[in-house]
Amino acid sequence: MLGIHELWLFVVSGVLLNISPGPDTAYVVGRSLQIGWRGGAAAALGISSGCLVHVFGAALGLSALLMASSAAFTLIKWAGAAYLCYVGITMLLSRQRPPPQDAVGPAAISLRQVFWQGALTNVLNPKVALFFLAFLPQFVDADAPHKPVAFLSLGLIFVATGTLWCFGLAAFAARTAGRIRQSGRALLWINRALGGLFVYLGLRIAALQAR
Repeated sequence: MLGIHELWLFVVSGVLLNISPGPDTAYVVGRSLQIGWRGGAAAALGISSGCLVHVFGAALGLSALLMASSAAFTLIKWAGAAYLCYVGITMLLSRQRPPPQDAVGPAAISLRQVFWQGALTNVLNPKVALFFLAFLPQFVDADAPHKPVAFLSLGLIFVATGTLWCFGLAAFAARTAGRIRQSGRALLWINRALGGLFVYLGLRIAALQAR
């Protein structure tokens, strides 16, 4: 009806892509180790929200406009690189705090902050827009009467499976990290590892070229 074909192949491909280790996985696991399941869930929801922005962008044709406009691409690229490097350097320079008295995690890290870091990491990454722009059309007929709805439907399926996977990952990481969250030094190095990840992503985005 919507012009979607080989839905089963799309779902299988999406699941395999979602469970492949990458920066999003590292961020969810890192926040789960620091704060617990709620931290990992907040990170997962943030990442998914960032992906949804690009799904809507692909459905409305905004992602194609971004890829076609050198100025828009450069603006988003440098904004994303600057944000990620700033967050990463801040985390790298963080100092050790006393171990938390409960399983919630360091008070200085709010769930809202975790959510927005995950969301902006994807929103400000042109590579995510390029991914959806290249991946979704492969499963939509060229003459489909309602392409935006088809793109949106596929994107929602992809994001939903990814969110469920990240929730499971967060639960597993949080359950095995009780002792780690009682160690201020361990939490410090997890924070710095995440900071290094952010800086790395920022540098990769800065080097990204429009096609």
